[in-house]
Amino acid sequence: MQQITDIRCLGLQDYQTVLQQMQQFTASRQPDTPNQIWITEHPPVYTLGLNGQRSHLLSPTAIPVIETDRGGQITYHGPGQLLIYLLLDLKPLGLGPRQLVTILENAIIDTLKQYGIAAAAQPKAPGVYVEGSKIASLGLRIKSGCCYHGISINNAMDLTPFKQINPCGYQGLSVTQLVDLGVSVHNHELAIPVIHHLIKAIAA
Repeated sequence: MQQITDIRCLGLQDYQTVLQQMQQFTASRQPDTPNQIWITEHPPVYTLGLNGQRSHLLSPTAIPVIETDRGGQITYHGPGQLLIYLLLDLKPLGLGPRQLVTILENAIIDTLKQYGIAAAAQPKAPGVYVEGSKIASLGLRIKSGCCYHGISINNAMDLTPFKQINPCGYQGLSVTQLVDLGVSVHNHELAIPVIHHLIKAIAA
C-alpha cells in the first residue's frame, strides 16, 4: 500500500501557481509515485468551484476571483489561513470520496479538540463548524482515482472578505477562526496535529 511519504511546506504561495502544480503532479504521477501532503497559505483570493455560481460573490471586489476545478461553491483564502492539500492515489488506500471527506472533517475536529474547541461536521454542508460558524472548508477534485485540493482552516486572518460572499454558497453563513476562539498558534504548528490525524486515519 502506498502511504504518504512526502510532506511539503510551501509557505505563502500564489493560488494559481499551486493549482497548476497540483494538476501537473496528478497528471504525471505513476503507480509508484509517493502520495504527498502540501502545507501552504495564499495571498487574498476568492476561488470558485466547478459548479460555483458567481452570484454568490455579492459585490465587486479588487480581490482576484479564480475559477478552479474542485467541488463546491465560492470561498476565500488569505494569509493566516492554513491550507492542507492532499495528493493521493485513492484506490491503493481503499478510500472513496465520502470516506475521505469524513477523514478530513474528523482530523480537523480532533485537532480543534486538542485546543479545547468543540467542533462538529454537518452532513448536508461539508466542512467543520463551531457553534454554527464555519471554521474549516474542504473541497476535492478526483481524477483517474487520484485526488488533489483539500482543506482550509481559519486560523488568524482577516475574515472581512467573507462578508463579500455567500461562503460555500450559503447565504448568511457566519465564519470564525482559532484566534477569535482564544487560541494563538502559528500555521506550521497547527498543521502538525492535523496531518498526524490525517495520516493515522488514512493508514488505518
